[in-house]
Amino acid sequence: MKYNRSLAFPKRLRLSARAMPMPMPNQRRRRLKKLNGGIRKLKWDMVEISEEQKEIKEGQRQVREKFEAIESQYDQLRKETNQIMHQTVNTQIRLALMFQILKARENHDSHTAAKLTSALRELIARENQQRSVSSNQG
Repeated sequence: MKYNRSLAFPKRLRLSARAMPMPMPNQRRRRLKKLNGGIRKLKWDMVEISEEQKEIKEGQRQVREKFEAIESQYDQLRKETNQIMHQTVNTQIRLALMFQILKARENHDSHTAAKLTSALRELIARENQQRSVSSNQG
């Protein structure tokens, strides 16, 4: 049996290099306009997205600056609060010593009153020395 090529691949099933027919000039122009319009829209969208990203970065920078300012204020308030607490404790100690001095004087205990007065003077001198050291550092 002889091989017949025309029977194996009929003409209508043969594939050509051009699968789709060439569009008419008007169709081609419309497609190009549509494609160019799509490209312009994409470029415009990219510009808008870029501007939005810049605004977001600027907003993040502002938030970061505000956060840092708040953090700095927090640190300052914490230092001031600790200083006030320390001063309050020292004031309570001085008041307690003064009260004990008064009680000792009421009881005519001059020896105890002298010891307490001396302790109060030392405490005040130490506090003044600490203040002068801290004011020289700050």
